[in-house]
Amino acid sequence: MARIVVAMSGGVDSAVAAWRLRSAGHEVIGLFMRTGVTAPEPQAPAASKQGCCSAQDSRDARRVADVLDIPFYALDFAAEFERIIDHFAAEHLRGRTPNACVLCNAWLKFGKLWTCARALGADGIATGHYAQVRSGPGGPELHRAVDSAKDQSYFLFGIQQEMLARLHLPLGSLTKPEVRQLAAAAGLPVAHKPDSVSLCFLPDGDVAGLVERRRPGAATPGPILDRAGVQVGTHSGLPGVTVGQRKGLGVAGPARRFVLELLPQQNAIVLGTRAEALVPDLIAEGCHWLTNELPAEVLTKFSYREAAVPGRLGFRDAGTVRVRFESPQFGVAPGQAVVFYAGSRVLGGGWIGKEQPARLGARVGADVASG
Repeated sequence: MARIVVAMSGGVDSAVAAWRLRSAGHEVIGLFMRTGVTAPEPQAPAASKQGCCSAQDSRDARRVADVLDIPFYALDFAAEFERIIDHFAAEHLRGRTPNACVLCNAWLKFGKLWTCARALGADGIATGHYAQVRSGPGGPELHRAVDSAKDQSYFLFGIQQEMLARLHLPLGSLTKPEVRQLAAAAGLPVAHKPDSVSLCFLPDGDVAGLVERRRPGAATPGPILDRAGVQVGTHSGLPGVTVGQRKGLGVAGPARRFVLELLPQQNAIVLGTRAEALVPDLIAEGCHWLTNELPAEVLTKFSYREAAVPGRLGFRDAGTVRVRFESPQFGVAPGQAVVFYAGSRVLGGGWIGKEQPARLGARVGADVASG
C-alpha cells in the first residue's frame, strides 16, 4: 500500500476521496491549502456555497481528518496564490478571459502540493476531481470522468505527464449522488455540505471590483462600437466582459448583439450579431501535452460549460496549434483554456490566442485610434 497525500478542501468530494483511499488500505495524509483569501462566514445554510478554502473549510477538512483518523496539515500557500490572482486581474485588463482553476491545478495542486507531499515521504497525491487516470499502451493516461455532468478533466490538462503515475483520482468512476451517499454512509460531517459555485477568491463574482482593487484606476470607461466602428454605447471597463457576452452591456436595440472583440489598446468593445460572432477555427498558444503522439482529428473543448466539438489540428510550432472546427463555433474567447481530447482521453491543451479569424480586424482598432 502507498502513502498518499490528499488535497482536502473541506468539501464532500475530497473527503470521500480520502475515505476511499483509506478504506483501500493506503496510508493517507490530509493537506489543506491556505490561500490567504478571506470571506465573510455565512450566517445561515445556503443551497450552494460561493467559494472554497475559507476558515470554515479548513475546520471542515480537519473534522473529516479526525473522523478518518488520519494526519492533517494546513499549509500556507498564500504567496503562491497571489500569483494566480494577479495573473487573473492582468489578463482581464488585456481583454482576455482567464481560467484561474487551470493555473491553480498546474501551479499549486500538482506543483507545490507534490513538493510538500515528497517532503512527507509520500508516493503519490490525490484530489477530489472528477476525472480518471487509466493505464494505456504508453503509460498512464488522463480521461474524462464517468459522470459527464461533473467531469473536471478540462481543468487538469496542465499537470506534468510524469505526475499521472503518482496521481489518484478516486471519484472518477462515481456520480455526484453516489459520492454523497458514500459520505453519509461513512459518517463524514460534510456529506450534505453545498458545492462551491464560484472562484474561491471571487465569492461575489465581481471581476471589475477585484481588478480595481489590484490595479486602481486601470479599468476605465470606453466606447462600445458596432461593426462599422460607430459608437453605440459606453462601457464601464473591460474587466468582466468576455467574447460572446450579450447581457449587462447597457446597449439597447431591436436586434440581439453580442461581444465580438475586446480591443484593450483602444479600451473598446465591439458588438455584432450572433452569426458574426461565429469563428471557423482558433489558435491555441502555450500548449502543454500529455501524449507524444497527437491525432489529426480531435475533440476540442474551449469552455468548461460547452460540449467538446470535432476539429482538425494543424501545427504552427511546438507550443502553438491551430484547430479548424467541423462547423463554426460561438463564444471562442481569447485567454480561455482550450483542451483537446481523443474520445475520453485528454491529449493536452493551451490558451486561446488573440490571433483569431478576422471579424473586424485592425480596421476598427485603427478607426478608434485615429478618431
